Amino acid sequence: MASNLNPKYAYTVVYVKDVAKSISFYAKAFGYHVRRLDESHRWGELESGQTTIAFTPAKQHETDELTGKVQIPQSERERNPVEVCFDYSDVDAAYKRAVENGAMAVSEPEQKEWGQKVGYVRDIDGIVVRMGSHVS
Repeated sequence: MASNLNPKYAYTVVYVKDVAKSISFYAKAFGYHVRRLDESHRWGELESGQTTIAFTPAKQHETDELTGKVQIPQSERERNPVEVCFDYSDVDAAYKRAVENGAMAVSEPEQKEWGQKVGYVRDIDGIVVRMGSHVS
Protein backbone atom coordinates (compact mmCIF):
# COMPACT_ATOMS: atom_id res chain seq x y z
CA MET A 1 0.00 0.00 0.00
CA ALA A 2 1.49 3.34 -1.05
CA SER A 3 1.60 6.13 1.46
CA ASN A 4 1.07 9.84 0.95
CA LEU A 5 3.18 10.61 4.00
CA ASN A 6 5.91 13.11 3.30
CA PRO A 7 7.20 14.22 6.70
CA LYS A 8 9.23 17.36 7.15
CA TYR A 9 11.45 17.64 10.23
CA ALA A 10 9.90 20.45 12.23
CA TYR A 11 11.32 20.79 15.76
CA THR A 12 14.00 19.69 18.13
CA VAL A 13 12.66 20.28 21.63
CA VAL A 14 15.18 20.91 24.40
CA TYR A 15 13.97 20.43 27.97
CA VAL A 16 15.42 23.12 30.24
CA LYS A 17 15.07 24.61 33.73
CA ASP A 18 14.14 28.12 32.59
CA VAL A 19 12.92 28.68 29.03
CA ALA A 20 13.47 32.46 28.97
CA LYS A 21 17.04 32.13 30.29
CA SER A 22 17.85 29.37 27.79
CA ILE A 23 16.43 31.34 24.85
CA SER A 24 18.49 34.37 25.85
CA PHE A 25 21.60 32.23 26.40
CA TYR A 26 21.39 30.50 22.98
CA ALA A 27 20.80 33.83 21.24
CA LYS A 28 23.89 35.39 22.83
CA ALA A 29 26.22 32.38 23.01
CA PHE A 30 25.49 30.82 19.61
CA GLY A 31 24.16 33.72 17.55
CA TYR A 32 20.57 32.61 16.99
CA HIS A 33 17.59 34.94 16.58
CA VAL A 34 14.60 34.42 18.84
CA ARG A 35 11.52 33.47 16.83
CA ARG A 36 9.18 33.60 19.81
CA LEU A 37 8.87 33.28 23.56
CA ASP A 38 5.29 32.82 24.71
CA GLU A 39 3.86 34.96 27.51
CA SER A 40 3.89 32.05 29.97
CA HIS A 41 7.64 31.48 29.29
CA ARG A 42 6.86 27.78 28.89
CA TRP A 43 7.70 27.66 25.17
CA GLY A 44 10.35 29.43 23.17
CA GLU A 45 11.74 29.05 19.66
CA LEU A 46 14.93 30.04 17.83
CA GLU A 47 15.30 30.62 14.09
CA SER A 48 17.58 27.86 12.80
CA GLY A 49 16.97 27.46 9.09
CA GLN A 50 14.49 24.85 7.90
CA THR A 51 13.87 23.46 11.38
CA THR A 52 13.18 25.08 14.72
CA ILE A 53 15.00 24.70 18.02
CA ALA A 54 12.31 24.85 20.68
CA PHE A 55 12.62 25.02 24.47
CA THR A 56 10.16 23.89 27.12
CA PRO A 57 10.43 23.22 30.87
CA ALA A 58 11.87 19.86 31.96
CA LYS A 59 8.95 19.42 34.36
CA GLN A 60 5.69 19.09 32.42
CA HIS A 61 2.59 18.50 34.51
CA GLU A 62 0.59 17.89 31.31
CA THR A 63 2.82 15.10 29.97
CA ASP A 64 5.05 13.72 32.79
CA GLU A 65 2.48 11.06 33.71
CA LEU A 66 1.69 10.32 30.06
CA THR A 67 5.17 10.08 28.50
CA GLY A 68 7.44 9.95 31.55
CA LYS A 69 9.64 12.44 33.35
CA VAL A 70 12.68 13.98 31.72
CA GLN A 71 15.85 12.44 33.14
CA ILE A 72 18.33 15.10 34.26
CA PRO A 73 22.00 14.10 34.69
CA GLN A 74 23.08 14.20 38.33
CA SER A 75 26.69 15.26 37.72
CA GLU A 76 29.08 16.59 35.07
CA ARG A 77 30.25 12.98 34.57
CA GLU A 78 26.81 12.25 33.06
CA ARG A 79 25.23 13.89 30.06
CA ASN A 80 21.83 14.19 28.48
CA PRO A 81 20.93 11.59 25.86
CA VAL A 82 20.95 14.33 23.23
CA GLU A 83 23.68 16.54 21.82
CA VAL A 84 22.99 19.78 19.99
CA CYS A 85 25.29 20.37 16.99
CA PHE A 86 25.86 23.64 15.14
CA ASP A 87 27.91 24.25 11.99
CA TYR A 88 30.07 27.38 11.77
CA SER A 89 32.46 28.68 9.14
CA ASP A 90 34.72 29.97 11.95
CA VAL A 91 34.57 27.41 14.76
CA ASP A 92 37.25 29.15 16.86
CA ALA A 93 35.34 32.46 16.89
CA ALA A 94 32.04 30.68 17.59
CA TYR A 95 33.57 28.71 20.47
CA LYS A 96 35.09 31.87 21.97
CA ARG A 97 31.75 33.71 21.70
CA ALA A 98 29.89 30.84 23.37
CA VAL A 99 32.29 30.68 26.32
CA GLU A 100 32.32 34.48 26.71
CA ASN A 101 28.51 34.36 26.92
CA GLY A 102 28.19 31.71 29.61
CA ALA A 103 28.80 28.34 27.97
CA MET A 104 31.02 26.00 29.97
CA ALA A 105 34.18 25.09 28.05
CA VAL A 106 34.52 21.33 27.55
CA SER A 107 36.99 20.88 24.69
CA GLU A 108 38.56 23.62 22.57
CA PRO A 109 38.17 23.31 18.79
CA GLU A 110 40.56 20.88 17.14
CA GLN A 111 40.88 19.33 13.72
CA LYS A 112 39.47 15.78 13.66
CA GLU A 113 40.67 12.92 11.46
CA TRP A 114 37.39 12.94 9.53
CA GLY A 115 38.14 16.48 8.31
CA GLN A 116 35.97 18.52 10.66
CA LYS A 117 37.10 21.11 13.18
CA VAL A 118 35.11 20.50 16.40
CA GLY A 119 34.84 22.04 19.86
CA TYR A 120 32.47 21.21 22.71
CA VAL A 121 30.75 23.31 25.37
CA ARG A 122 27.88 22.77 27.79
CA ASP A 123 24.90 25.09 27.88
CA ILE A 124 23.43 26.52 31.09
CA ASP A 125 21.46 23.29 31.63
CA GLY A 126 24.49 21.04 31.11
CA ILE A 127 23.50 19.96 27.59
CA VAL A 128 26.52 19.22 25.39
CA VAL A 129 26.77 21.49 22.34
CA ARG A 130 29.08 20.46 19.50
CA MET A 131 30.38 23.36 17.46
CA GLY A 132 31.89 22.22 14.20
CA SER A 133 32.80 23.13 10.67
CA HIS A 134 30.54 21.85 7.90
CA VAL A 135 31.48 18.44 6.53
CA SER A 136 30.52 17.86 2.91
